[in-house]
Amino acid sequence: MNAIKVNVKNVLATVSESQLKALEPCAAAAAEKLHSGTGAGNDFLGWLHLPSATDEALVADIEAAAARLRQSCEYVVCVGIGGSYLGAKAVIEALSNQFEAYKPATVGNPKILFAGQNIGEDYLYELQELLHGRQFGIIVISKSGTTTEPAIAFRLLKEQLEAEIGKAEAAKRIVAITDAQRGALRKLATAEGYTTFVIADNVGGRFSVLSPVGLLPIAVAGYDIRALLEGATKMEQDSASPVATYAIARNALYQAGKKIEILVNFNPKLHYLAEWWKQLYGESEGKEHKGIFPAAVDDTTDLHSMGQWIQEGERTIFETVITVGQQRHEVRIPTDADDLDGLNYIAGKRVDEVNRMATIGTILAHVDGGVPVLTIDLPALTEFWLGQLIYFFEKACGVSGYILDVNPFNQPGVEAYKRNMFALLCKPGYEEESKAIQARL
Repeated sequence: MNAIKVNVKNVLATVSESQLKALEPCAAAAAEKLHSGTGAGNDFLGWLHLPSATDEALVADIEAAAARLRQSCEYVVCVGIGGSYLGAKAVIEALSNQFEAYKPATVGNPKILFAGQNIGEDYLYELQELLHGRQFGIIVISKSGTTTEPAIAFRLLKEQLEAEIGKAEAAKRIVAITDAQRGALRKLATAEGYTTFVIADNVGGRFSVLSPVGLLPIAVAGYDIRALLEGATKMEQDSASPVATYAIARNALYQAGKKIEILVNFNPKLHYLAEWWKQLYGESEGKEHKGIFPAAVDDTTDLHSMGQWIQEGERTIFETVITVGQQRHEVRIPTDADDLDGLNYIAGKRVDEVNRMATIGTILAHVDGGVPVLTIDLPALTEFWLGQLIYFFEKACGVSGYILDVNPFNQPGVEAYKRNMFALLCKPGYEEESKAIQARL
């Protein structure tokens, strides 16, 4: 298989082939808007050719910076929020040993931690406690340097690092990924002499995983960013791309009253891929009182919690199931002489065969229960195939957003909570808002 595959046969009880075909011109027009740069948000299309346009010099610089952090650190803390952390975490979690956290941290093979994605006081205290007396570095990701959550985390961690190893040595272990010229973080990075990489003005955060934003943490974790970019480039340049198939199917289902899309995986390594996907589609399409609500479940785990609702709850949902063809390891179920658990009928089978039958059985049950199901077949969890999947979802998001007739590349609604928070904290410049909001409380 040279590319991931999308199968729509299990949606045809809800939307007909003719309904899918009727949306093909809309998808073609949406793709043309993307490639010609004539659609809304066209100043944020830098991600569109990012895989193929990333040059060798930049990749080599990222690998060199990653090597320096790996050689000096037991832990590297990636500070960012939204797209500034979710993409990297998705790839790292998908490729990592799932029990890596329980292994000792060592210089040369550092563990990647995340901060700045919340305002949890206990989280930050416990992170600093873990790092105390350990060799650590920081990758701080912010265009402005003033976003509240990462700014708080970076201030705390920078102070700790400088106190423990000195200002000059700390500067060698801090890498800033930020605006090319403007902003508080750019100013600080220039003054302190940090290694820096640029967040391009035309690449939004949720589309930035294939830029230094995602590539540097992934490289520090020890994974092959060249293969990741190669997979993404293959999808970018594939004339038979399944992008339109997915975008058409989900919009046809939305028009048929299916307002919630549940991304389903049967591999626990994909949990954070789903978290990244939720941000990508939720922030891109949820506008003007439109948009499919993106949710996710980890099966078979969630079949024992959400399974009942999915099977028999309100019929406003559809599922997109990601299957993974090849596992990295082989585990076979042993025979037991007493067979008290009744499992001897599957003795000798691989665990993955049982999981595949659970996948097929779940899809059939949900389809019979009135839930349309799309499937995305991923051959394996490798850097190459994850690169394909990431770019596939990014481009399908742009096409789908244009079919929906919204700007997929802005996020005006994200600012509302910030204005209220600043007013409640009496931030300078928010005096009138502070008075107004206090009157409401």
